[in-house]
Amino acid sequence: MVLRRAALGVLTLLLVSIVVFAATVILPGNAARAVLKNSATPERIRAVEAQLHLDRPATVQYWTWMTGVLRGDFGNSLANGQPVSHLVGGRIENSAVLVVLAGVLGTVIALLLGVLAAARRDGWLDNSISVISLAVTALPEYVVAIALVIVFATNVSHVFPAISVIPPGQRTWSSPSALFLPVATLVIVIVPYIFRMMRGAMIEALESDYVEMANLKGVRRVRVLMVHSLPNAIAPTIQVIGLSFLYLAGGIVVVEYVFNYPGLGQGLVNAVSNRDIPMIQFIVLVLAAFYVVMNIVTDVVTLWVTPRRRLPR
Repeated sequence: MVLRRAALGVLTLLLVSIVVFAATVILPGNAARAVLKNSATPERIRAVEAQLHLDRPATVQYWTWMTGVLRGDFGNSLANGQPVSHLVGGRIENSAVLVVLAGVLGTVIALLLGVLAAARRDGWLDNSISVISLAVTALPEYVVAIALVIVFATNVSHVFPAISVIPPGQRTWSSPSALFLPVATLVIVIVPYIFRMMRGAMIEALESDYVEMANLKGVRRVRVLMVHSLPNAIAPTIQVIGLSFLYLAGGIVVVEYVFNYPGLGQGLVNAVSNRDIPMIQFIVLVLAAFYVVMNIVTDVVTLWVTPRRRLPR
């Protein structure tokens, strides 16, 4: 299964590369004019187009770019001429820290809330958590981010910085206060989805025959929840957890832009604004590769926690 999914993942990345290249080619404006800015003249535009191979047919441009990608050469930024891999390397690390922290914290919080709500089904605690999660689901990331800034950084209190600026060359985790608001925003956004799935799966497990037998045998309630119910309810929730991580890969674009966080999302926004085609292509390929790998990991973990799915049918 892993080999088959890996082969399909490679094919997916190839198709993504074609779509990304085609999309960047038809972007409005002219890349050479964006590089030259105020000094753009017809002669200089033609010279830069020849230097960047923009005067060649699209198929030749794609083949040149793709062969470079296979060699590990992703080209140079049109904005400053530096290698794209060097410029994006630090941003990948920053975004990875943001996604991992938000994903792990959000998953743990959502699982605990789901177990607690299922154990107190139809009680005031269950109803309160369900209503709040439903309300949060309707809020976009930027609304949650602005609300947190108002509460923790501007009007109400000044506990954390309103923007998450990390000096160049400094590690992300060396400024934990700068990570709090972006991570909290993403955690708040993903928790409701995992919580609702976990709650439903736990309720189904608690109504099963084996749990009823455990209750009749006098097994403690905590053991029934954590040993008999949780392992059987976690399998369907893993798919939602995987989708939440994939969602985070897209959600960082908005959150990083709001908090001025130096990650892939902010880099993608800046690259689109500057029409920096090599930067756009590289960042989108990185995000697409993350999607492919995360889907494979999710399927493997699901099989690992559900042995009966490994049996041939």
